[in-house]
Formats: sequence, structure tokens, C-alpha cells
Amino acid sequence: QVQLVESGGGLVQAGGSLRLSCAASGRTFSSYSMGWWRQAPGKEREFVAAINLSGGGTAYQVSVKGRFTISRDNAKNTVYLQMNSLKPEDTAVYYCNAARRSGDRWIADFGSWGQGTQVTVSS
Repeated sequence: QVQLVESGGGLVQAGGSLRLSCAASGRTFSSYSMGWWRQAPGKEREFVAAINLSGGGTAYQVSVKGRFTISRDNAKNTVYLQMNSLKPEDTAVYYCNAARRSGDRWIADFGSWGQGTQVTVSS
């Protein structure tokens, strides 16, 4: 029904940059707001950023605001996360999913997650 494939992670030094990609298939991509979540070792998955259907509206977790930029290319069925000025605390596995806002909380709408992509930031 839906498949999510994240890529672009890697090992980078503090202050460096990475660009993550999320390719979605099995559903009409342009019909969904999309988002990124991350999960660090020993911690629960947390919301990072979201983008609306057209790409004209975005939302970010406070800790990444000004450093990360979410974007989408509906023709390519892909959502991106440009991560600049990376910090060691950004180290986590990053996942994408459809994003739905419920109050001040962001909910992943697809029932399954992709494999995620590992981001490791060294100091």
C-alpha cells in the first residue's frame, strides 16, 4: 500500500551538512502533508519538521529551526530535509511519514515506517 525509503544519512563532523531524501510510493504523494521524525538511542521518536501539500507551509521543532529546511518535489514523489550546522545532538535515525497536526503535536499518518537513515554527528 505505501512504501517509504529514506536515504542520505551518514557520518559528519559538527557544523557539517547532510541532505536527506524520502521517496514515497503506493499512494498519491501530493495528497499528503509530509514530515520527518528522528529517534536517538534510548529515546522515543520525536518530530523534526513538516511540510504541507503544496510545499508553501512548513513547521519545525524548535531545536532545528534555522538549521534544517524541509522541502518536497511532488513530481518526484520525494521529500527532503536539508540539515546544516549539524550538532552531535542531531545524531539519530531519521524517518519520514505523512504528517498530520493534532493541536501542537504532529502525528504520523501512515501505518508503517521505512528503514530510516542514520545520521551521526561527531564532535
